[in-house]
Amino acid sequence: MSSSLQSWVEEHKLSTIGAVWATAVGASVAYSRRRAPARATSLRLIHARMHAQALTLAVLGGAALAHHYYGKSSSAGKRQEDLDYGFYSQLPPATDADGNENERWSW
Repeated sequence: MSSSLQSWVEEHKLSTIGAVWATAVGASVAYSRRRAPARATSLRLIHARMHAQALTLAVLGGAALAHHYYGKSSSAGKRQEDLDYGFYSQLPPATDADGNENERWSW
């Protein structure tokens, strides 16, 4: 796999899995329409969803193996540096200067 494609997939994991699932559903429906045109649409969709789920599980298993394989080559220190804690600094404080609870955080 080329490094640019691999880096894109690494950054867009959920989009990639969703695209694989949608493609599998579409391909399965198209195949079943061609192979058995008399079959009911609801049955085609059920089979297409099952095929797509099986393919998605296979892709997730492959992704887990790739993560395990490529994860061993990177150091643990680099992983710690990649974490972004900037989100938490943008949250409002739980209490104001006088110690009163912020209304956003109260139940």
